[in-house]
Amino acid sequence: MSLSVLGKKNVNGNPHIEGVQPRAALPGGELRILGSSLRPKEFRRPRVQFEDVDGAIVISSDDMLLVKVPSGATSGSIVVSTNGHRSNPHEVKIGVPIADNLHPVANPALDAEGNIYVTFSGSRGQKVPVAIYKIDTNYNVKPFVADMMNPTGIAFDRSGQMFVSSRYEGTVYRVAANGTLSTYAESMGVATGIAFDRVGNLFVGDRSGTIFKIAPDRQIFVFATIEPSVSAYHLAVGATGDLFVSGPTTSSFDAIYKIDPQGKVSTFYRGLGRPQGIALDADGNLYVAASLEGQGGIVKITPDAKASLEVAGPGLVGLAFAPGRSAILATTGAVYHLAWDIAGLPMLTES
Repeated sequence: MSLSVLGKKNVNGNPHIEGVQPRAALPGGELRILGSSLRPKEFRRPRVQFEDVDGAIVISSDDMLLVKVPSGATSGSIVVSTNGHRSNPHEVKIGVPIADNLHPVANPALDAEGNIYVTFSGSRGQKVPVAIYKIDTNYNVKPFVADMMNPTGIAFDRSGQMFVSSRYEGTVYRVAANGTLSTYAESMGVATGIAFDRVGNLFVGDRSGTIFKIAPDRQIFVFATIEPSVSAYHLAVGATGDLFVSGPTTSSFDAIYKIDPQGKVSTFYRGLGRPQGIALDADGNLYVAASLEGQGGIVKITPDAKASLEVAGPGLVGLAFAPGRSAILATTGAVYHLAWDIAGLPMLTES
């Protein structure tokens, strides 16, 4: 029956959408529309609308369109029009900008109340007026930390205490509720990604090749060594205690590493371009800001190491899951909210 219906649509010249890949994007991301009769027979460009906003056609053929998500697009229906005929609508999710003029280089972070924290990291050695901003639950953006050089990774421990790394100083700081800093650990090399496990150990990625482990009593150990990164390590701890690490190199075929609780390193997945911030959902799927087969965005990697692009978008550097089955996505200059219908791995809490 599906073949008969498809054939009829082709004969009548009416466009029909069978699917959109991926099903979520940020403005500027590219979506692939699959279907039939998507281009007029006269080889004119079709029209693609995100609700009432037109997208830019990058590539068009009868069974596939590549379209760039326009600024101002919101979640809702995407429709293709050719020769005065409109296709069936297909639902897509579009991230909504909530803050700009920032410079994150890693994941944003959320506290237990849902406030968002994001860096203005600056270039190496650059002292900026505000190092970390706080975005409250009403999306009001306020300065939070001022006196810090090159903030990079942010993490919360089980009690809700905030920590941040400085890649310039090689230091991890404890951040008080009023934004003041105190030194927690020094001599961490080029300290980038940080993450806590469920027993209170803090892992710190020195992008020159070392993963440090800082015990709750602040003893420091070399936990593992991996290939150096050209920019930063990004860390996330899974439900069973495995540490996942990304770090772009000069290769275009980079890996995500998995380090077990004993420090044994294995390659979890290889085949990404410039992998950066990572996060896990409640089902154990890993999400990474990277490119897959040349298309940039957020890549999902299942526990059995199957990869797929789930969000299309340019310049993504990290993500964090948020309350209400949503996510906060960070690009090199802005922060977005995406109603994604995915639950993140539950936050660490004091037992």
